[in-house]
Amino acid sequence: MPEAPDESLRLRLISAAILIPVALICVWAGGWVFFLLALFGTLLMVDEWDRLCGGTGLKSVFGTLQASVCGGGAVLAALDLYVASLLILAIGGIAIFIVARGFNRQPSWPAAGVIYLGLPAVALIWLRASTETEAGAMSGATMIVWLLAVLWALDTAAIAVGRSIKGPKMAPTISPNKTWSGLIGGVVAAGLVGAIAASLWNIGVMPLVLLSAALGLISQGGDLIESAIKRHFGVKNSGNLIPGHGGILDRLDGLIVAAPVVALFALMNNGNLILWH
Repeated sequence: MPEAPDESLRLRLISAAILIPVALICVWAGGWVFFLLALFGTLLMVDEWDRLCGGTGLKSVFGTLQASVCGGGAVLAALDLYVASLLILAIGGIAIFIVARGFNRQPSWPAAGVIYLGLPAVALIWLRASTETEAGAMSGATMIVWLLAVLWALDTAAIAVGRSIKGPKMAPTISPNKTWSGLIGGVVAAGLVGAIAASLWNIGVMPLVLLSAALGLISQGGDLIESAIKRHFGVKNSGNLIPGHGGILDRLDGLIVAAPVVALFALMNNGNLILWH
């Protein structure tokens, strides 16, 4: 039987109380501690992705191939070889597509998994390695903390507002529990996190509020993408690793799409994390 809403929320809160401090400690520690967190999380997602696509996870040939390519990209990023890390993801994805086609397996899913899961790992490792601390800038650690806070605030507010106000469904055929009221509440909460972060780190308020709100929308897009994928394969959750959430893909679906966007934004600012005053 499905869990009652109150029980599900209780499990989500317990899981968050355990996982959030661990994540923040690893972010602030940086270096190989953060790399191992990113690598471990990526491998767990690869395992779930391959199972979602009909495989047997890391035990299967394609699960091992995807893990090797994503792990290799993460290692190269940790060694500051970012161009090489992106190349290995691209070449690895093409190679897996060819191999899967030769095995008469639908090739697009394992190939897409390499980019879908490997790119966020490289983006987060690159972001954490940034050390800008001048006025109007955020260090790599603070940028990731801000990003995580935006996503956590969005998820929490979307659930709370959506359950309280309810109203029209946002995408009933893809994710029937999501409402427009929840989306609006989540985006407002994300913008509020941006305002708080701007005041704490002496950054222009409106640009960071708008960026935070935009990331909220992007994160919800990532959530809907994963929901559509799960619906395509006829499953409710990507796994059962995290009580109250499901699998790690269910928990990190927003981060998967938001992290590369933040990295691209930073890259457009000449490789640092300077924001507008």
